[in-house]
Amino acid sequence: MSSKTSSPATVASPLGSWVGTDYEVVAEFDALMPTGVTMTDGGRLFVSFPRWGDDVPYTVAEVVDGEPVPYPHRELNEWSPETTAETLVSVQSVITDPTGHVWLLDTGSLAFEPWLENGPKLVEVDPATDQVVRILRLDPAVTTPTTYLNDVRFDFSRGSGGYAYITDCQSEGALIVVDLGSGESWARLRGHVTTAASKGFRAIVQGVVRENYQVGVDGIAFSPDGARLFYCPLSSRRLYSVETDALIDRSLDDEQVAATIVDWGDKGASDGLESDADGALYATAYEHSAVVKRDADGSWSTILHAPALLWPDTLALASDGFLYVSVNQLPRSPLFNNGIDARVPPYQVIRVHVGSRPVRLTGAA
Repeated sequence: MSSKTSSPATVASPLGSWVGTDYEVVAEFDALMPTGVTMTDGGRLFVSFPRWGDDVPYTVAEVVDGEPVPYPHRELNEWSPETTAETLVSVQSVITDPTGHVWLLDTGSLAFEPWLENGPKLVEVDPATDQVVRILRLDPAVTTPTTYLNDVRFDFSRGSGGYAYITDCQSEGALIVVDLGSGESWARLRGHVTTAASKGFRAIVQGVVRENYQVGVDGIAFSPDGARLFYCPLSSRRLYSVETDALIDRSLDDEQVAATIVDWGDKGASDGLESDADGALYATAYEHSAVVKRDADGSWSTILHAPALLWPDTLALASDGFLYVSVNQLPRSPLFNNGIDARVPPYQVIRVHVGSRPVRLTGAA
């Protein structure tokens, strides 16, 4: 038998060990299941709790002294069928933009049902005043009845007012572009193989084979210069990127946009994506209770990996050098577990120091 040399990490790690367990819990929730998370430069932590069947009194909160407080105020979170256009139906993501404003991505959908009229929207809030700045509604023509808005990124270095890029994670998938200057929106690559759920996809989460995940493009992140937009379907193990210039050029058809796509290979099955100013990409690895990192040179490493990390969902890199992660036990929730609620609270927001800066596309020198 030929001998093989093992790496020091392999020699030092006993069977069954977990790596990357050195993280900090920054918030815990007993009754509210988080998805989106963002940290402002001023150190304010915001979290979203979508209305997926739980009793959710508010769908966006600021974490103050460890406790969630409705944000920007309770009235905006008090949805009713009569107030769909003016209130928050179900917020999937909260994002801090390059100027420090916080955006709330409202799916307009309850428990993944078809979205309600005037429900899907982007709500901009100024944390300096805690007031809503504007509400942007998507053109219904860019959606389908089962569109589900999942994540969003902002680029203020292009156009008169910048652009927002949103993932529509229904099974056929699409990238939605919003011109923040004009308010116009359009869909790209709907149903393309890179935005759609992989046919026959099976996930193995905590040893359970799950065949009911048919989720399209989910995670999204910029290259440091904003020239490329990275993305991945949840029901896939591939990583892709596309030129942002192509996405915003309305003279191009989807075939021409698709010609700019790069397939970066296998990265494992992921939900959230994030990137940093050094060109690294971070991805949740939900089958492995982990978060992995792809350096600019293409090498991969593990950032987090621990048995308690059942479904790392959203990633948010903050200016304090910490990567924030929501952990929500999604596979045990009734919507994804054949109607059975097997979750064991609390749900968490955790963080790990990665010492990197977030991508800020402001156009400033």
